[in-house]
Amino acid sequence: MTIKVGIRDLARNSNILDGYDYVEVEDKKTHEYKGLFISPKYAEEFKSFLEEKISKDIQEQLDEIEKYAGSVEIEDRFKNLSYKEIKSKIAKEKYAQ
Repeated sequence: MTIKVGIRDLARNSNILDGYDYVEVEDKKTHEYKGLFISPKYAEEFKSFLEEKISKDIQEQLDEIEKYAGSVEIEDRFKNLSYKEIKSKIAKEKYAQ
């Protein structure tokens, strides 16, 4: 069973949540969807679903980033040098003549 309630109604009486599988919350004035309350009997199942979905989304983002990681090769003459040392070496090579 489900019901749709307003934020103010929920603030005035939290007993509205009793007896429902889930309750949709909306701002009655703007008709903006605010969220969802889930019955305790479904909470653990829903939490594991969300954790799985979130970890899958994070892994997809990491996979996208990893496509670009390591795509640039460093020349042997610049290996084991810091950024400043590399910059200095390039400047010396360019302007030493």
